[in-house]
Amino acid sequence: MEPIVGLEWSRALEPSGDIGLATCPADTRRAWIHQAHEDQVRALYRAVLRVDARARAPWWVRALDSGRLASRAAGFAVEDQVNGLLAIRPGWVYVPGTGYGEDGYWEFVPSESGLTGPMAPTTVQLTDAHDGWVEIVPAHLGEIAPTPRWLDGVAELGARLDEVEAVDQPD
Repeated sequence: MEPIVGLEWSRALEPSGDIGLATCPADTRRAWIHQAHEDQVRALYRAVLRVDARARAPWWVRALDSGRLASRAAGFAVEDQVNGLLAIRPGWVYVPGTGYGEDGYWEFVPSESGLTGPMAPTTVQLTDAHDGWVEIVPAHLGEIAPTPRWLDGVAELGARLDEVEAVDQPD
């Protein structure tokens, strides 16, 4: 039974069609988890967690399962608000998740060029690690990313964007 629930979860995460050209989170919402009844999504997620405590899942599934997010629609609203804020600013690019169940994120492309050479760009991503849902990973050199900076929601991201975009040196 264990392999079956893992396979079922994998198929639940699989989008219908290619998301490689996605330019916003809404473009990636084409899997079963995005359309099935929320109770069904939670039940399947809990079942897969019993056999794989590290099962992949979008941030909003984990937040919904923990009871800290009111609904899937509330998670989608956060994603759409972040995208709406960043999409109108030059230099920000949405990157869809690279695998099923992985979250997309936004990169500030100008931050890739540091004074000492190519860098991993400043990234805005969503997380279930705190109830503000938004975090920033500053531009950095090397494989090890600095600790994400937690923000108190989309409003704080908007208020701090000039500061975020001005950062061009690794922490």
